[in-house]
Amino acid sequence: GDRDKDKSKAMPVLLHGDAAVAGQGIVYETMQMSKVNNFAAGGTIHVVVNNQVGFTTDPSEGRSTMYCTDIAKAFGVPILHCNGDDPLAVCHAFEMAVEWRQHFHEDIMIDIICYRRHGHNELDQPMFTQPLLYQKIKNHPSTTEIFKKTLLDSGGVAPE
Repeated sequence: GDRDKDKSKAMPVLLHGDAAVAGQGIVYETMQMSKVNNFAAGGTIHVVVNNQVGFTTDPSEGRSTMYCTDIAKAFGVPILHCNGDDPLAVCHAFEMAVEWRQHFHEDIMIDIICYRRHGHNELDQPMFTQPLLYQKIKNHPSTTEIFKKTLLDSGGVAPE
């Protein structure tokens, strides 16, 4: 059929966890169909919330590749890795992704590397399931604390 040629009217955004992006079919299927006539959506922004733990599975035990986003390489999809502790870097990655998608009408992937401070869910006891990782997380300042310090150190905001 005759599909609308203006691919900038709607923007598909898919959210994935790091363990899911490496194993869920929707990622592969979306990328595989992304340039097929009558299926192409003009590019999808794939956002990966990469907390580095798939429930209690370490990344090295849940996939065969270095990065959870490596599936995108098979389709030539650019991958933007950013630090979840740096909100400005995350915003910049999203801005770049939107510009890429709107200009080229192709997929792009954002990998937000972060962590879960309180475990996978309300039933997870992270000091039992992931003791070494969660000892490091316990001693690591929160994203809010890090960003507050960044803003105060820049002189852009006052402490009050």
